[in-house]
Amino acid sequence: MNIRKKYQITEYCHRFLSEYISDGDLCIDATAGNGNDTEFLCRLVGEKGEVFAFDIQEQAIANTREKLNRAGLLERAELICDGHERMEQYVTGEAAAVVFNLGYLPGGDHAFATRAETSMKAVKAGMRLLKPGGVISLCIYSGGDTGYEERDVLLDWLKDLDPKKWLVIVNSYYNRRNDPPLPVFILRLD
Repeated sequence: MNIRKKYQITEYCHRFLSEYISDGDLCIDATAGNGNDTEFLCRLVGEKGEVFAFDIQEQAIANTREKLNRAGLLERAELICDGHERMEQYVTGEAAAVVFNLGYLPGGDHAFATRAETSMKAVKAGMRLLKPGGVISLCIYSGGDTGYEERDVLLDWLKDLDPKKWLVIVNSYYNRRNDPPLPVFILRLD
């Protein structure tokens, strides 16, 4: 794999996540988008696992459905057109992983972007659903029209999580300019 692709944010997060997801697990894609994370999760959970994928945009759900159908993975996913902050209304089991790509749908209307208030609620919901030893992945895209506030609110809150219960790892593309994405991992220790 070429080094640039290897460290592209979603590929980097996928490599990290793959250490925590096993055949038969339940996972959540909190921001379905174009279905890339949903497909990745469906492959890892196998035939006995399940993936819940959320998005508020019908187009994102349609894109994800089409991608999964082409890959023969549609039966492993529950696609839900609703806000990720309401995930607990749909998911009852413990999740091995919860994945977020914060910002807007690539190629979509920038008016439909994740926001600090609902993303904070969704991360908290994901933490309540996460099994011990599970992980939450946050790909935070900020800058331009998509959310310095969201990034700052989440990072300020994560800094104060109980270190006996949670490990928060914040990565940085330190020498990139123009608001590079920020990969963040939250691991449940207990």
